[in-house]
Amino acid sequence: MPNRVYISFLRLPLLVRILLIALLVFLSFGISIHFLEPDTFPTIFDGIWWAIITASTVGYGDYVPHSFLGRLTALILILLGVGFVSSYFGTLAAAAVTKQDAFSEGRIPFKGEGHIIIIGWNERSKELISKLTNTKYAQMIVLIDETLESNPVKSRFVHFIQGKGHVDETIIKSDINRAEKVLITADRGNDELQADMNSILTLLTIKGICAQVKCIVEILTAEQVVNAYRAGADEVIQSNKLTSVFMVNSLHSNGNGLLSNIVHELQESRLSSYRAEEQEIGKPFSDVCHILLKKGFLLIGIQRGDETLLNPSHSLPIEENDQLLIFK
Repeated sequence: MPNRVYISFLRLPLLVRILLIALLVFLSFGISIHFLEPDTFPTIFDGIWWAIITASTVGYGDYVPHSFLGRLTALILILLGVGFVSSYFGTLAAAAVTKQDAFSEGRIPFKGEGHIIIIGWNERSKELISKLTNTKYAQMIVLIDETLESNPVKSRFVHFIQGKGHVDETIIKSDINRAEKVLITADRGNDELQADMNSILTLLTIKGICAQVKCIVEILTAEQVVNAYRAGADEVIQSNKLTSVFMVNSLHSNGNGLLSNIVHELQESRLSSYRAEEQEIGKPFSDVCHILLKKGFLLIGIQRGDETLLNPSHSLPIEENDQLLIFK
């Protein structure tokens, strides 16, 4: 039985063990001084009070032993108790520093819900995190990357996890089951095909752990788009294709940067969509457009299933389940 108690004691955290030993020392010396000098220390509580004050080197002087045995007890308490108190606070400080280092280095799992998980650290994710954390209602972000040694973003809304995105342990640390969305960015440091393979492997890992979470993946090569959808992607961003659109527009726009200016406006979350309301169903596109203009919104198109219709025919009727694309 004593051996089992001792083993259980050793299994406790070091901080708890030191605290228990210190409390035992205070209790023992407090009771001892009460019986050695009952006139000076009328109650056991007075003795414990004196033991704690003495061991912590505060020394109020309200209780002072007078007898030889009392003073000898005080000497032993000072030599023994101060060591435990110093060890306790030293261990407490070390534990706090260790915890902070582990948090900064991405070794602490995230606990929460409704967060966005971004996999990969690059200029695109850096810009995205900056915009998401600087809004009025900032959303919690979990950043996963294997190349970083510490959290690159000094924000209370960003939790960093160091590790590979295609490893189950890393994904589980992000509390994936309660996440709102996952964005997988491509590693442009690798060959494009290899980067896409890594992104799809990460996607498969995530969907294998939590199939219902919405995943957005960046794909560099057109050939791997279909594989990304097969792996369970809810949305695929072809960043190279988007870049080529900008380049073509720049070549044909005489350098006025029209498309870039429009995209800059879209960055401010001015483009949005909503499901067609009951009173709008059946009305032609032009009538709904006039109604929204009076409310300060510009109707630019309709998303009908997988098809997106920009500036459709003015006589096109709005159907049920249509998503109306508006510009604020």
